[in-house]
Formats: sequence, structure tokens, C-alpha cells
Amino acid sequence: MNYLVVGLGNIGAEYASTRHNMGFMVLDAWAQASNVLFHTERYGDIAEISFKGRRFTLLKPSTYMNLSGNAVRYWLQKLDLPLENLIVICDDLNLPFGTIRMRTSGSSGGHNGLENITLTLESDQWIRIRMGIGNDFSRGGQIDYVLGTLSQEEKDQIPALARRIVQGIKDISTIGPARAMNSLNTKPKPSEVPEGNKEKQV
Repeated sequence: MNYLVVGLGNIGAEYASTRHNMGFMVLDAWAQASNVLFHTERYGDIAEISFKGRRFTLLKPSTYMNLSGNAVRYWLQKLDLPLENLIVICDDLNLPFGTIRMRTSGSSGGHNGLENITLTLESDQWIRIRMGIGNDFSRGGQIDYVLGTLSQEEKDQIPALARRIVQGIKDISTIGPARAMNSLNTKPKPSEVPEGNKEKQV
């Protein structure tokens, strides 16, 4: 069983630690923990990881966020995978930092990367894992916020969040999406929420 796991983000060192690059961060952490390296191919950087007879192709698109669908479509076709074997990881303004939400279909929720993938594939029937980044910004400040750098407190939590998501993806491949969703869709403990996001916990 093979899967395409896409982490959404923007290429370039200036975006490396920004909130919009949470997807890239998870894939980088997974590759590092597995002692594999990314290599550049068409439409993005690729790494391959095996686990219990499953193969995960990790993709960090080089198309920039708003055109992510082009890379996803190309690699789905190249790997000859069905939509249900596509897993996309992205940031989400509508969730408090530290919250993770997995869905097997649904709307983009205003996320440009997800929206472009849906339009390009002409379907929303694929797994998406959203990582909350909070919405601690004033009116009109959304772009600066998502392209802003994570605080040190937030950066410190990325390794643990990445481990949870990687385990969730492995669970998807072994026990199925429904059971994996039950373990992934949990809220962070109050002590795990950065100060700037605590008032927005629901």
C-alpha cells in the first residue's frame, strides 16, 4: 500500500519558520527521524519512507501555496494512486495552536492551498490534517500573521506535534482513517497552549 503525503508551505529560507509552513515542518521532522533525505524532482522535494509494508512518498511542493494542486496532481498520477491514498498536512487559522484536526473530505476552510488542490483534482475526497496556528491578529493582519515567524514557545512544540501527526498517518495506513481520526482529533492541554492563543481556546 502506497501513500502520497503532502506538506503544504512556501519554498525559500525566508518562509522556513513561518506559520504557513507547518506542513513542511512535519515532513522535515519525519524525514530526519527516519534518516532519509529529500531530493528535488519535478514540482517539489521528495523523500520516501517505508513502514510495515507501506510506502509513504513525502512531497514538499515547489509551486508555492496557491498552486499546490499542480504538484499534487502530477505526483498522484506518477505514483498511480487513488485519491483516498492522498494525505495533505496544512496550517489552520480557525484552530488554536496545538490542535490537530483530521478529515477525510470537506471544504478548504479558506485555506488557499487546500482550495487549489480541490479545484485541480476536481474533488475534495482526500484526507487532510490541519494544524492549528491560532488567530491572534488584528483585523486585516491575516497575511502578515500566517507569513509571520512562529514564537519560540510555538517552535518548541513542533517536534511533539509532528510526532503525533506522523503516528496518525501510520495509523491511517494500518488501522484505517476512522480509527486514526479518533486519536488525532484531540485538543491540546491548557498548559500546551502558547499565551497569545489561550483566550481563543474553545
